[in-house]
Amino acid sequence: MTRNDGYLLDNRQTEAGERFEAFATLFDPTTFRHLEASGIGPGWRCWEVGAGGPSVVAWMAKKVGPTGKVIATDIDTSQLASAARPPVQVRVHDVSADEPPGEGFDLVHARLVLVHVPDRERALRSMIESLRPGGWLLVEDADPALQPLICPDEHGPEQQLANRLRHGFRELLADRGADLSYGRRVPRLLREAGLRQVRADAYFPIASPACTALESATIRQIRDQLVTEGLATDQDIDRHLANVATGTMDLATAPLISAWGRKA
Repeated sequence: MTRNDGYLLDNRQTEAGERFEAFATLFDPTTFRHLEASGIGPGWRCWEVGAGGPSVVAWMAKKVGPTGKVIATDIDTSQLASAARPPVQVRVHDVSADEPPGEGFDLVHARLVLVHVPDRERALRSMIESLRPGGWLLVEDADPALQPLICPDEHGPEQQLANRLRHGFRELLADRGADLSYGRRVPRLLREAGLRQVRADAYFPIASPACTALESATIRQIRDQLVTEGLATDQDIDRHLANVATGTMDLATAPLISAWGRKA
């Protein structure tokens, strides 16, 4: 993330931890599969960009062991306290403004980061420059414009309300500089940056309990902004949260597009 007072989903808010837990449940299996394919192992030097929560950092630490290093960075590291022990180093860092926290990395990974970063071009260049020759970059970002609905099956008033609030959430993100169609461009951007063996895939969860938990935490976190901007009323939000709490809505997330490549 970047040092931007307008960032919508502040790590210091109570709901942030709930959101990170939901992300871990939804996306860690996909992320770990791609990281495993890079060959990560003992002695590797890794940079986890915009780490947010601790789950990916802890997984990397086990893989690289005591002879390796994992540098976990974010503008707000308050959710990373449990991971801050060797071989992990936690640092406050803005990927779009600061120099890389090192060089010669075997692996650099960012999940749900660049979509929010104003200077994405600089951030991506910084990540690539920090790699050793032959090192791997894995970028995983959402593409909310590719699938804008929280309820793809909009069959009733509850689903219509949910999708209206999701539209409001997307407006808030865009107003704060998020690029809602960034994910689909990442494979091309990696090729244009000179990476080799570029590949990509996408994961689109739907009807998972973690989608329900994520939606509840997100709406509670952005409630004030939705109301202040006139995108919803308190009554709308109360009704939607009650609908979500029933556990009967088939909720989705934006597709997570994973793209990876190797530095020449």
